[in-house]
Amino acid sequence: MSPTWQASMIAADEVPQAPLLRRRFTLHAGHGPVRAAHLHVTAKGLVEPHLDGAPVGEEVLSPGWSSYEWRLRYRTHDVTAALAAGGSGEHVLGLALGSGWSHGRLAWSGRSALYGAEIAALAQLEVDFADGHRQVVVTDETWRAHPSAVLADALYDGQSIDARLLDPAWATAASGEDGWSAVHAVDFDTSVLTEHIGPPVRRQEVVGAQRVWTSPSGRTLVDFGQNLVGWLRFTVTGEAGRTITIRHAEVLEHGELGTRPLRSAKATDTLVLSGGRDVFEPTFTFHGFRYAEVDGWPGDLRPEDLQAVVVHSDLTRTGTFECSDEDLNQLHRNVVWSTRGNFVDVPTDCPQRDERLGWTGDLAVFAPTAAYLFDVSAFLRDWLRDLDAEQAHNDGIVPWVVPDVLKFSPPHPQMARTEATSFWSDVAAWLPWTLYQAYGDREALAEAYPAAAAHVRRVASLLSPAGLWDTGFQFADWLDPDAPPDDPAAAKADKGVVSTAAAHRSARTAADMARVLGREDDAAEFEALAERVREGFVAHYVQDDGSGGTTVTSDCATAYALAIEFGLLDEQQRRSAGQRLAELVAKAGHRISTGFAGTPYVTDALTSTGHLEDAYRLLTERGCPSWLYPVTTGATTVWERWDSMLPDGTINPGQMTSFNHYALGAVADWVHRTVAGISALEPGYARTLIAPRPGGGISWARGELRTPHGPVSVHWQLHEGQLVVEATVPDGTSALLRLPGAEDAELAPGSHRVSVPAPPAGRATTSSASSESAAPRVISSATGTALCCPPSPASGAAMPAVPHCTIPSTADPVPGCCGTAALASAPALPSTRPIATMRAKKQTSASTSGVPSHSAPTSIASPAPRAST
Repeated sequence: MSPTWQASMIAADEVPQAPLLRRRFTLHAGHGPVRAAHLHVTAKGLVEPHLDGAPVGEEVLSPGWSSYEWRLRYRTHDVTAALAAGGSGEHVLGLALGSGWSHGRLAWSGRSALYGAEIAALAQLEVDFADGHRQVVVTDETWRAHPSAVLADALYDGQSIDARLLDPAWATAASGEDGWSAVHAVDFDTSVLTEHIGPPVRRQEVVGAQRVWTSPSGRTLVDFGQNLVGWLRFTVTGEAGRTITIRHAEVLEHGELGTRPLRSAKATDTLVLSGGRDVFEPTFTFHGFRYAEVDGWPGDLRPEDLQAVVVHSDLTRTGTFECSDEDLNQLHRNVVWSTRGNFVDVPTDCPQRDERLGWTGDLAVFAPTAAYLFDVSAFLRDWLRDLDAEQAHNDGIVPWVVPDVLKFSPPHPQMARTEATSFWSDVAAWLPWTLYQAYGDREALAEAYPAAAAHVRRVASLLSPAGLWDTGFQFADWLDPDAPPDDPAAAKADKGVVSTAAAHRSARTAADMARVLGREDDAAEFEALAERVREGFVAHYVQDDGSGGTTVTSDCATAYALAIEFGLLDEQQRRSAGQRLAELVAKAGHRISTGFAGTPYVTDALTSTGHLEDAYRLLTERGCPSWLYPVTTGATTVWERWDSMLPDGTINPGQMTSFNHYALGAVADWVHRTVAGISALEPGYARTLIAPRPGGGISWARGELRTPHGPVSVHWQLHEGQLVVEATVPDGTSALLRLPGAEDAELAPGSHRVSVPAPPAGRATTSSASSESAAPRVISSATGTALCCPPSPASGAAMPAVPHCTIPSTADPVPGCCGTAALASAPALPSTRPIATMRAKKQTSASTSGVPSHSAPTSIASPAPRAST
């Protein structure tokens, strides 16, 4: 329940930089002990609340970044214990303020204070006593202000602290009044205050330095071994007035700190020593870095002298993956670290240069991966509220970034920002559907639906009479590896092909959303729109090649991948397009030839058209450009460009080069669904598809996902000609087991161990079992029953079909069945630790047996598509 606001937004009269604000107060007497006390606090800038000298809570960079014009979020802290411990004497409520997103520099235009000229704060402390009396302490003009030890702070440029100015007692009753000045009220509408529903940003872990050395130019460099986001923390003693300067960067170039990719961001922190023991931690900024350059350190710098504090939104890890290919494991770790580094209150593109914006296109393609790795339900629901606010005040147009600060900047001469943009604006439809598949939250879907519907109708107004989206500026297949470094939009894929395909997908997705929500008229409208777009796409972009095959305009991997996975082709066209896609992928040496639009879907398109081994070869290629090329260079996060670092060790010459950019890591979604074999058949995993598809020389893999109903896990291993699978299904749910060459099988809640003949190496396997498939051999099942299958045939012989039969899981084999003892000597699979069960959520969808796919978004009565559909 929102507070009844009595507080005013206040700012310091005479302190322009990082002021300290405080108020002394005494608890009302005669009302008994404190029963409850809660502090509601926010700021136009950053705020760190203190009570009686101690920090209130563990969060940092609060209240984060929202569309401040319409949504300023506040946090509520329970301070009952802290206030009660202070007794009946004088208390002090203090607020340390920083510039943050509201007052600091944002984007590359160089402009600051986009949301207001002053750093200001609002706080309301509500104290409830035993007899029901309530005392309220609020920010108003009785508060006092004082300069802090922070001389400068900016998210891009860093923070400067003069330890000689520190007063550790500033928020206690022991501090004097010298130097404290007046404050004034700031005009502010409290109706924009809204509770922050997403998780706070917190310190997550500490990473120690691995190496300290001297560069060729004589600089002292430090390697933390991991590209991360946060800041350095250290304790140091030196002569008063000495300045320690720390510069940050993600990479080295020619043995020196590689700062050119930062563009104008200085990423530099400084500490002026007090002459005593100083503890340095710059909490009003953050940096993306693996390396640091340290100047001015007193004496010899040792690795143990420095700690890197990892900072990001406090997301619960839900999904894991591991396999026999260590390079793929490292790629997956890189995806995880890039998610962590870019989910700092807002889902950003990069965390290091003068940008760090909530680019909608990056999230549109990466959301399914994020929703597997972490519980992002509240984090992204909060962000979608900002999207809704920006769109509602922009004539129905979803901007490129949310919050939209680009509206404050001069427009780019080659990029008109006056209309919706495919993939980027499509996040309005794609993201809510992704979250619905992952979490099954119908209320959240209903909340996001108006923005999705408005976006699709906006796109409909932009279509040509032929049903094509082929005009206006489009990013399209952004960062195609064949595009020149200085022109990332110069892709092989025709922009009309990319945008029209995206329009079709958004219309189909909006129709599915409408049907789930019971909006049948809307569903019919969007289905008709989708069919109109599909017909236009086929008529203008799909051709017969003269020999019975199908070509798509621009004849490149992205064009075929989108046409296949977005459901624009009939079955014959799909087969032909899949064959052509496989040819193009092979012709490129199984190296990447797609950009932002095509990359998330190319492995799926290959897989769904019968070219699984081509998908694996694409995934496991090590040459540049490829997913694993950065891994071979020692990368610990996902890069923005396929060649952000060139093979000769120099940084890509383009002005837009980041080494921590999650978008191209969207392939992890395919890894989770195809290699590990875990995907949702019904929203929220009320029904799961367990369908690992071995290939690429991988001999074992395992995946675990904490769903809203509990843990789903799959472990598989190839052993002596058998594919041995262990699977766990949560209580209250079911799963469909689909293995190569075997009949589909239903799995009840519990643990299962199954074996089928391993698919021959290098042979593509189709996405569904044929009528000649054999039943899987169940080695053991916690449900008390087991399926059986015939013994493996001799080499080259056909697998005989045998009907299902069930036996007690502990019984001896029965005639006609292999029983549970047949594979008693099967190898043990890698074990995993159990994952705690999440609160179950009610589901409203029914299902049938089906394969999640990009190509077929379905209604409530059909199997749920993969999360990104």
